[in-house]
Amino acid sequence: MSDARAPKARPPTPAPIRTAFPPILGEAPRLLILGSMPSEASLAARQYYGHPRNAFWPIVERLLKLPAGSGYGQRAAALREHGIALWDVIAACARPGSLDADIRPETVRVNDFAALFDAHPGIRCIAFNGGTAEREFRRRVLPGLGGAHAAIERLRLPSTSPAHAGMRFEDKLAAWRVILERL
Repeated sequence: MSDARAPKARPPTPAPIRTAFPPILGEAPRLLILGSMPSEASLAARQYYGHPRNAFWPIVERLLKLPAGSGYGQRAAALREHGIALWDVIAACARPGSLDADIRPETVRVNDFAALFDAHPGIRCIAFNGGTAEREFRRRVLPGLGGAHAAIERLRLPSTSPAHAGMRFEDKLAAWRVILERL
């Protein structure tokens, strides 16, 4: 027998659809850095790589010789000045929390890369910030790209996420130095 007073199980609350940011994009980018989807901390801060323990901005500061702790506007301007564009593969998706592993695949909508590459033909290299960005690009974007767009050089770099704690900062920095050769 069941107890009529026992609470009924509720279906899981659906994760809200989260929308990513527009790209940081100068007039003539040569390198495009792609993440997967902004974390909850980044969305709340309204900034790419807004989690205080994400290594992305400290790496950029070191590579581009910016003062440590530069403001977001100064960092974004430095990317544009150096011919670096920054965007995410995923334009929108449902994801409870911040882990890429929790992205609900059936909700993923990707950004329009054909339009980006048409508008900025100087982009010659894509650097992926981690495996999820690369995997989602290969799975969801690459099949729809044609010709020269599909032939753009692609590099997979170690994730700067604090969730990728198995690699020391100095090792991530060393791996990310390869982008300087593409500028």
